[in-house]
Amino acid sequence: MAGPATTDFRWKSPPQPPPPQNTVSESDSDSGSDSENHQHSHNDLSNSIFKAYLDCHSSSSPSSIDLAKIQSFLASSSSGGVSCLICLERIKRTDPTWSCTSICFAVFHLFCIQSWARQCLDLQAARAATRPSSTSTEPEALWNCPKCRSSYKKSEIPRRYLCYCGKEEDPPADNPWILPHSCGEVCERPLSNNCGHCCLLLCHPGPCASCPKLVKAKCFCGGVEDVRRCGHKLFSCGDVCNRVLDCEIHECRETCHDGECPPCRERAVYRCSCGKVKEEKDCCERVFRCEASCENMLNCGKHVCERGCHSGECGLCPYQGKRSCPCGKKFYQGLSCDVAAPLCGGTCDKLLGCGYHRCPERCHRGSCLETCRIVVTKSCRCAATKKQVPCHQELACERKCQILRDCGRHACRRRCCDGECPPCSEICGRKLRCRNHKCQSPCHQGPCAPCPIMVTISCACGETHFEVPCGTETNQKPPRCRKLCHITPLCRHGPNVKPHKCHYGACPPCRLLCDEEYPCGHKCKLRCHGPRPPPNREYMIKPTKKMLNIQPESTPGTPCPRCPELVWRPCVGHHLAAERMMVCSDRTEFACDNLCGNPLPCGNHYCSYTCHPLEIRSSSLDKRSESCEKCDLRCQKERTPKCQHPCPRRCHPEDCAPCKTLVKRSCHCGTMVHAFECIYYNTLSEKDQAKARSCRGPCHRKLPNCTHLCPEICHPGECPLPDKCGKKVAVRCKCLTLKKEWLCLDVQAAHRASGSDPKDVPKNQFGVGLLPCGSTCKSKLQMAESVLQQRNVKETEEKEEPGAKNATKRRKRRERGQDIKETSKLQKLGVATKKVLMLVMLIAALVSVSYYGYKGLLWLSDWMNEVEEQRQTFRKYPRI
Repeated sequence: MAGPATTDFRWKSPPQPPPPQNTVSESDSDSGSDSENHQHSHNDLSNSIFKAYLDCHSSSSPSSIDLAKIQSFLASSSSGGVSCLICLERIKRTDPTWSCTSICFAVFHLFCIQSWARQCLDLQAARAATRPSSTSTEPEALWNCPKCRSSYKKSEIPRRYLCYCGKEEDPPADNPWILPHSCGEVCERPLSNNCGHCCLLLCHPGPCASCPKLVKAKCFCGGVEDVRRCGHKLFSCGDVCNRVLDCEIHECRETCHDGECPPCRERAVYRCSCGKVKEEKDCCERVFRCEASCENMLNCGKHVCERGCHSGECGLCPYQGKRSCPCGKKFYQGLSCDVAAPLCGGTCDKLLGCGYHRCPERCHRGSCLETCRIVVTKSCRCAATKKQVPCHQELACERKCQILRDCGRHACRRRCCDGECPPCSEICGRKLRCRNHKCQSPCHQGPCAPCPIMVTISCACGETHFEVPCGTETNQKPPRCRKLCHITPLCRHGPNVKPHKCHYGACPPCRLLCDEEYPCGHKCKLRCHGPRPPPNREYMIKPTKKMLNIQPESTPGTPCPRCPELVWRPCVGHHLAAERMMVCSDRTEFACDNLCGNPLPCGNHYCSYTCHPLEIRSSSLDKRSESCEKCDLRCQKERTPKCQHPCPRRCHPEDCAPCKTLVKRSCHCGTMVHAFECIYYNTLSEKDQAKARSCRGPCHRKLPNCTHLCPEICHPGECPLPDKCGKKVAVRCKCLTLKKEWLCLDVQAAHRASGSDPKDVPKNQFGVGLLPCGSTCKSKLQMAESVLQQRNVKETEEKEEPGAKNATKRRKRRERGQDIKETSKLQKLGVATKKVLMLVMLIAALVSVSYYGYKGLLWLSDWMNEVEEQRQTFRKYPRI
């Protein structure tokens, strides 16, 4: 019964746009790329359609095999790769066809299968006409499918062109969106397991798939009920069967299974049927017979049972009751079982083995003669010879039958043939239409059956393949396999190479950059030129044994070229800004025009030679070379502690010795000069240095605010208490007439009171003007003013006298100009001649300078060339 839910696995085409007007027929595009793309798209579509079916079944189940057949037929039909096995021609979309509905489901041209069926029937009629007539009814004439040899009746010869499901006559051939020779409707053919459901796929070639309806079903043992596909409703639950076996004692211990339970294999000890022997047997073999005879006494008490081991009663004695003589003509009543029946004395007359004659002996015990020895006249099987021979002996002549057998090609050639010649036992051996094989059927009339061999055309790896009839493989191309190529690349990019599909021939070259690292650190920028793996063999329909035995070899790669990168290469002396752009692989060394400049072994100076090769020592980061010059200079290092005295030694790498030079340092007041050792003085602190420089005497430095000296002991820095000077100072009035003695500190205070700084007062004015002037001071001022007036009068007179002198000079210059204007013509001519001579001399000087300058330039150029040659020679052979 149908389940609560059903699933429709119909092969429905997706909605498509209307076809273009210039649609190419399938026969015209068999070899084009469009048909190949269409085939691959159809394969993807069919895979998606049948995925639900294939997921439900194992690959070895009959349903999966049928599904694979359907998928293969769909792929072949959609790609136009179906060929008629009779004419070996491609079946076009517009050709009427017929397909076998028994086993193979092969597709043939309608005209070809009709012709084939008629030839088969005509051949059977011809054979029947050559056979002798018999009273038995002749079998009905049949014709066979050219591929699977399934039999069909004469009434089943196809007369009409029907679609695959048989519902529509003359299906449309101009619709590109449906399968060729299909009506495009649901198949609706009854399914093979008689479940009552119909096929839900669209009209298709090949067998129908298993029923996809969901129904409730029980397992084989009946213990589990589940919803299953109708086509696979018979299933095993996986538990123990537990059904009672035929012995009705034990239960089946097998896993839930289909069909009858196996015989019971429980071991036990059983007796035979007669009960004399005990043996350990399986339960299914518990009833058995021993090899001993029964030998139980019969009811007569005189004879024993001669039967073998048996169960039950032995029965009555066979020698009791009514008995007859051996020939059975005379009967006796009441004879004892131990008395033999007497002979009747008549003729035996039992039918002999020949079936025609009777035994001529008298009544006798035992069997009659085995062979009939009565002489009779017999004819041979071919009726060509008659002869009297004993009845048991067959008569056969030596004449060979010349009648042609049913093949119509070979004679019977049997001795004394009865006319019913057997079918020809020879092999036909005629070339089939495939041109590759010979007919292996018994010799026959009419055309040979198509070649039954299917040629498998596969990809290089063999994963993708399809079968075509033998003889049509020359027009086929290998399928495009979607599996990845299994050949491992041999170049260094093996893991990173983009995988490619399976193919015949050599793998495509690696398109990645080489990236092989040079010893210099750069990488090769060319396309990968590494080794190539051995290629697959080229596609051949019939590869020869020699071609199959050829082992392809890998192609070795080419080495990377020399590094072409441009790099800045330093000179041999590794100077800055002296690099040259060079090809990395070019190892030519060059020397620049700079001085070497590398540190000498002394560590203080640098090499003054022209650029030369260097040696780099691993123990030091500095560059050293034995070819650098030797340092002969004096040491110029700064000493530690720092001092201004140079080291007296030659230039040396180690630290200088302590400086023992005497350093003169004056005391703080400048009175005394001390002499110290440089190392001693420089190692003292500032406080100790100041203490050592002190002369221990008076300071003798002038105070800042007055003209007196510091009264303190020699000390560093400024003198203390400059405003407290206690020395006496002479104080005067402005006219220097009055004079008094004050203390210096009072004088400083008086200057500050008058608004002036004591520091700014000159030495000769210090203390002047601090006293007010008296009456004596005024009389002195008047006398001084009169003296000044007299001095001013004298100065003005002296200034007027130079003016008169200047007037005379101006007059003389004016008179001299008038004399020059009155020169003669002869003087003018002399001046002009002088000018011409000066011009000629100037031109001659310019010419001579130009000539000797040109000569000098030539000499300078030659000298520079010589210097350059010497420099080049020095570069080739540097000084060591």
